[in-house]
Amino acid sequence: MKISNARDPRTLLTAAFLVLAFLIPLFIGSNLYYLTILILMLIFIIYASAWNFLTFSGQGSLGHAAFFGLGGYAASLLALRLGLPPLVTLVFGGAFAAVIGILIGLTCVRLREWFLAMVTFGFAVIIQTLVVSQLAPVTGGWDGYPVPKLVPTSIPGYLMIEYYLILIIAIAVILIFHYLLKSRIGLALAAIRENELEARAAGINPVPFKLFAFGVSAFVTGIAGSLEIFHFGYITPEIFGIDLSFWPIIYSITGGLGTLAGPIVGTIVVTLLWDGLNAVGLTYARFIIIGVLLVLIIIFLPRGLVSIPEEIQKRIRRKKS
Repeated sequence: MKISNARDPRTLLTAAFLVLAFLIPLFIGSNLYYLTILILMLIFIIYASAWNFLTFSGQGSLGHAAFFGLGGYAASLLALRLGLPPLVTLVFGGAFAAVIGILIGLTCVRLREWFLAMVTFGFAVIIQTLVVSQLAPVTGGWDGYPVPKLVPTSIPGYLMIEYYLILIIAIAVILIFHYLLKSRIGLALAAIRENELEARAAGINPVPFKLFAFGVSAFVTGIAGSLEIFHFGYITPEIFGIDLSFWPIIYSITGGLGTLAGPIVGTIVVTLLWDGLNAVGLTYARFIIIGVLLVLIIIFLPRGLVSIPEEIQKRIRRKKS
């Protein structure tokens, strides 16, 4: 049994991907541009995976940038005011985002999926407005403020060290989601997503499970937001931007909504395409190309890019029959 599991294509593919993830910076060397792309890719893999985890409970969010930004502001302010290392404040940033997420969940958890999504969208707009107005004395308004880097630039190879730190965090996050979804919690979330009324009839109370999913998703999103601002060394209210709410949705749908590998595959493919098109001078045309790609995937591959191997197998079987 163990041998067959070890030879499972998905297991081999995962192992190959991990080996590549650890080795690729060694081939890139000291190229800061490519290392930066890889670091941001990992951060958005964490972010997209967190957003995607929320969908396992049948909930949706159009304003996840609120938790992305709240985590970044909470972590950076603690690092600045208390002098704590950024790696330590990551947890506090995630915890603050989780608390806010649970509070929103308490008021909206009984709403239907897209009503809840609109509430989160409105919340992101409200938070950004507060940050640039009432909270400006603390947040610096639109100007923002500098924050410590995740790894001090005085350390030789700091960007390479940062990449491996974020890679380890990304792997840990994916493993946590994997075990949660394989546990009884995951089974309960699946039951709620498929049919909430039947789940209630089976003795499952959807409210605590939905709140749990919302809290975990917001927590990991807050960590992702903290990682981004500690990478750039600066934070502004643009972190609450609408685009930052829609990127995890695009990544998840492209790769495969409601699958563990979907956000990873989607983030890698879209990021490489996005930066590749920019490199050849298609700065504005890339918006159209990404949009067309997303439409085609929704129409012809509704389960995302991760379903391509299965679709190929189905077509081969049809031809043989």
